[in-house]
Amino acid sequence: MDRTHALAKQGSRDGTDAMAAPDSMATALESTGYLPDEGLATAAYLALVMHRPLFLEGEAGVGKTALAHALAQVTARPIYRLQCYEGLEASQALYDWDFGRQLLHLRAAEAAHATADTEQLEASLYDRRFLLARPLLQALEDSPSVLLVDEVDRADDEFEAFLLEVLSDFTISIPELGTVRAQTPPLVVLTSNRTREVHDALKRRCLYHWLQHPEFDREVAILRRRLPQVTEQLAREVARATAKLRTLDLLKPPGIAESMDWATALHTLGARDLDPDLAARTLGAVLKYREDTERVQGMAPGVLFGG
Repeated sequence: MDRTHALAKQGSRDGTDAMAAPDSMATALESTGYLPDEGLATAAYLALVMHRPLFLEGEAGVGKTALAHALAQVTARPIYRLQCYEGLEASQALYDWDFGRQLLHLRAAEAAHATADTEQLEASLYDRRFLLARPLLQALEDSPSVLLVDEVDRADDEFEAFLLEVLSDFTISIPELGTVRAQTPPLVVLTSNRTREVHDALKRRCLYHWLQHPEFDREVAILRRRLPQVTEQLAREVARATAKLRTLDLLKPPGIAESMDWATALHTLGARDLDPDLAARTLGAVLKYREDTERVQGMAPGVLFGG
């Protein structure tokens, strides 16, 4: 308990905007429309006060990315998102030089006959104003902030090793300018859909939490909170049908994002409950693969859309 209070006080001093306790974090997140369970609220609280990255793993659509945005709201911090993909290079995540502006600077210097001192001219090309900051550098410079590293499992092993180095001390070395260090470590949220195993070294650097699809009552509560225009009956029936879809071993089981899209589509068409005909016509809001749609369409309507 003393250790936790000490960390919280440290957070207040260095601009972390630490919550008083996990319950406070849960309440703050709920105010944004994000309804965490007790374990997730605790993990988010600890990541904030301990300055440790939070590694969120789970199937697509369970709310990993949404949590990062909710944390940015409750801490009143800017959020910088790095979307990972195969072949992502360090320069695309860190910084790059604006060659176009550097070239204009050279031409302007030539026009002004200011090219006598070659060394001084070359040095001026690497002024901070010509640097294009990418998400990692932006998050370190704009302190305190939230850094979202989305779908890190899609990046290559080399980039994963580079990311581990940056997260170890939250510093970036720019040869032409020097070292950039975050005054306050950003609140880092890494997400993974587990398309591949992320190396243990990166996971050990982080607090870990597995996100699963919400239980029925929580999903209904999320739908009602995020979509107040949807009737409670429609929200309950959509949540129940979505839960059944998740048991069918589909190529892409629907997440909470898809259940919200489905409820919105049905409401837009005037539905107040889950009419089987409307449900079948709006499957494109909840299922994203032809094979999944055909499989569901081949089932008796009562199996999924019944009471």
